[in-house]
Amino acid sequence: MSQQGKNIAVGNDLKQRVEEIHRMFRDEFGADPEVTVQAPGRVNLIGGHTDYNDGFVFPIAIERGVMICGRRRADRRLLMHQPAIGGSAEGSLDRIERDAAHPWANYILGVARELLTLGHSLCGAELTVAGTVPIAAGLSSSAAMEVATATFFEALCGLEIEPVEVARLCQRAENHFVGMNCGILDQFISTLGTEGHALMLDCRSLEYRHVPFDDPRLRVVVADTGVPRALVSSPYNTRRAECEQAARLLETLLGKPVKALRDVSLDELRTVEAELPEPLRLRCRHVVTENARVLEGVTAVERGDLKRFGTLFNESHASLRDNYEVSCDELNLMADLLRGQDGALGARMSGAGFGGCAVGLLQGLDEEGIETACRRVATRYRERTGLEPNVFTTQAASGAGVVNP
Repeated sequence: MSQQGKNIAVGNDLKQRVEEIHRMFRDEFGADPEVTVQAPGRVNLIGGHTDYNDGFVFPIAIERGVMICGRRRADRRLLMHQPAIGGSAEGSLDRIERDAAHPWANYILGVARELLTLGHSLCGAELTVAGTVPIAAGLSSSAAMEVATATFFEALCGLEIEPVEVARLCQRAENHFVGMNCGILDQFISTLGTEGHALMLDCRSLEYRHVPFDDPRLRVVVADTGVPRALVSSPYNTRRAECEQAARLLETLLGKPVKALRDVSLDELRTVEAELPEPLRLRCRHVVTENARVLEGVTAVERGDLKRFGTLFNESHASLRDNYEVSCDELNLMADLLRGQDGALGARMSGAGFGGCAVGLLQGLDEEGIETACRRVATRYRERTGLEPNVFTTQAASGAGVVNP
């Protein structure tokens, strides 16, 4: 089923957001939009930096996302408007080029170029973008923008694209046009998320299944450190290159094909890791053990063993901090504060690191207890760092679709 065939139910909060983005569109373009779509951000519960190593991930879509509304144009121009940053940008479907002055527009332009490359017929458009996903917080606002763009063009231009292909083309847009060599995790969950479920994804085969994640005893707390990430200029691409180099070395050391670190078991790594140079040994140790944690974590959730799942959270953070070296003091502090709350099962950094968010699991608290815990975490973090955090709860949400107000 294509994304344009998937409709999103409109509750009171979403209705207000639709009304607001329509007002902004009218203010900019002087008419009502024809189409409104939304795509969510994500929290990766477990599986850090495994996606581009052909491994396993276990994310949920969150209740915050990117919304786009717009209408057709008779010509081939794209007029793009993002009021939150006071930005307006233009492009042409006949010659799509990077916009150095408006980096946010490149996520839209890159998706349009991929759609055209695939042979889809696009119409010119006027569109307005608004979002509730914090920018540069590690919650995949970029993937939400890309998936929302693909969903918008599907609905506006009458396209039919399978959801997995939507995720793949959005990933290519970020890899080849934006310049971020990301894996497919973010685009996949933004496209294929299901309310009340986490998604177990094999990033090599793209086989996936939805796992119920709606235990009323459990709350997911997202804690934005206020330390922004800029992955295109961060060591992210360096880590990916290190993993590719390590895979080539392990192929020689193990005497077997190693297309990616996913192909190496923990037992195999133990036999040869002393022969790996630093920091490649540490990078391998994280990826190999993290893949095992994802598989065990999914099993733990399926059998209702949330305590074990929380323990795996803590182990994952320690490995990302010490072996993969993508955490920072603020993320470590936030994870510690989350673990110190009543009902805490575990906490870890979520996303690529170098800033962004931590995610915690709290169990057995009522609404007042959850609110108290979130306030306490924010207050103590602010006192320790002087930074302004954003701490909120989320549930597993739906993937992208058309919003029918």
